[in-house]
Amino acid sequence: MTAALLPILDYMPGHVWGGPGWFVLIPFFWILLIGFFIFAGRRYRWRHSSTSAEGVLRERYARGEIDDTEYRQRLEVLRTKLK
Repeated sequence: MTAALLPILDYMPGHVWGGPGWFVLIPFFWILLIGFFIFAGRRYRWRHSSTSAEGVLRERYARGEIDDTEYRQRLEVLRTKLK
């Protein structure tokens, strides 16, 4: 990526390897990095959320509140309603 940007930075006034050209790119790098972590965190939390209907059903099955046949029936109903 930086190799592709070097010709662009040559046209910026006062460009030296530590000059103002790199100063423009540093905020974009941090914005992208922070945005990636926010996106990944939300996606991870959404996938592993126990507040979803399937998550609640899974927890009830794990605690032994419902048996295997009831779990499968309810899971099938949830998945058909989501489609």
